[in-house]
Amino acid sequence: MDRTLVLASASPRRKSLLKMLDVDFQVHHADIDESIIESEMPDVYVARLAKAKAEAVHSDLVRQYERLIVLGSDTTVVAEGSILGKPESFEDACRMLSMLSGVWHDVYTAVCVLDCARSEQVIVQSRVKFRPVSRQDMSWYWNTGEPADKAGAYGIQGHGGVFVERIDGSYSSIVGLPLCETSMLLNKFGIKMGSMNHHE
Repeated sequence: MDRTLVLASASPRRKSLLKMLDVDFQVHHADIDESIIESEMPDVYVARLAKAKAEAVHSDLVRQYERLIVLGSDTTVVAEGSILGKPESFEDACRMLSMLSGVWHDVYTAVCVLDCARSEQVIVQSRVKFRPVSRQDMSWYWNTGEPADKAGAYGIQGHGGVFVERIDGSYSSIVGLPLCETSMLLNKFGIKMGSMNHHE
């Protein structure tokens, strides 16, 4: 029986990153509660969510596939010790972008891969430095529509990249899926890069 790899995410960014590893996979959205537990550390938070997404999808699909492997991932932006979720409004996005303006912040991404027998996880921490961001910049950026569904109210791979002066760490992890670490995790489950069926 072939293994079936499922990405537990509806994120188009994660999907396009996973495609770079040249493996066959399906996508199944994980519907979980993403609330932060009081005083939860950012690395613990992303690890918990990545695992919860993978477990939710695994339990949804486990009866359909004999050898199911699920990959869950979560990314969070941390500034001044606070976890920044997705902005609820323009004002909320401005609040977050003001916190990021002109300073370094941290981006944590956790990846969890699991099957019926075991689960393996990795957390990648990267740092991003923004140039100063003016209120006019924020207004322009909000109107692109990009910040609304992004943690920390920006996407480095889109228009938000104009604010990024420097990064220290993994670019793909900041986007949402660290390619290096993800390929190593999948290897542990026998899924190798380039194993995609190209004869479709």
